[in-house]
Amino acid sequence: MPELPEVETTLRGIAPHIAGRTIVAVVVRDHRLRWPVAPGLATALQGQAIHSLQRRGKYLLLGLDQGTLLIHLGMSGSLRVVNHRFPVKKHDHVDLVFSDDCLLRFTDPRRFGCILWLTGDVNRHELLRNLGPEPLTGAFDGDYLYARSRGRSAAVKTFIMDNRIVVGVGNIYANEALFNAGIHPLRSAGRIALPRYQSLVTEIKAVLANAIRVGGTTLRDFTGSDGNPGYFRQSLNAYGRAGLPCLRCSATLREARIGQRSSVYCAACQR
Repeated sequence: MPELPEVETTLRGIAPHIAGRTIVAVVVRDHRLRWPVAPGLATALQGQAIHSLQRRGKYLLLGLDQGTLLIHLGMSGSLRVVNHRFPVKKHDHVDLVFSDDCLLRFTDPRRFGCILWLTGDVNRHELLRNLGPEPLTGAFDGDYLYARSRGRSAAVKTFIMDNRIVVGVGNIYANEALFNAGIHPLRSAGRIALPRYQSLVTEIKAVLANAIRVGGTTLRDFTGSDGNPGYFRQSLNAYGRAGLPCLRCSATLREARIGQRSSVYCAACQR
């Protein structure tokens, strides 16, 4: 699944090509996404200009004249800026067509993504209103995470992957941040001291910022907005390395299932 760095990479990749552009047509080839594409989407968007592009968690928000287009890439979706003569493939479901033969193409093989047209205050929408702070902002710090953790018995990995606590800390980056901070992923969130949460926040910010800088993690179903894969995967310290030596102490990395997700850790380095 594209995680926050992949979504941010997509945003930065498409923004220079579509910001300020006016939508002249919308082509919907398949309405069957996670939530069906509204039948009136083409009529609603035609003639509107894209004034802003933002990300909230893993949602992309395209601000138009009369509302906001909310896009989620689902499990395997992507957005591409292509020429209108670019061949249409099986899973190319929606095109936003601009002038000069340019279009934004939404592709989603598994159809778990969504394209929703929203009017009014987008932050009050049910998909966004309960989200926690963005991890790369000042609102997310050690004091905040420590305060939210008090009385929590859940594993710290589950805790930091809860979008109500902080958005966008997906499985890969939770593994990496906990490894870098030396915190065992199964440790109870409520039993971690403030200094360790300060360290964890620093590592979360660092691992996400680094992933964004190099273009997102290479996943089987995701490539960068220009069609090239990201290169962060080669620098992972924990995720995907179960059974291999720890890069710090050479102990064998272990694997556990936490919240139905794979968690790799070093029993010697993470406490």
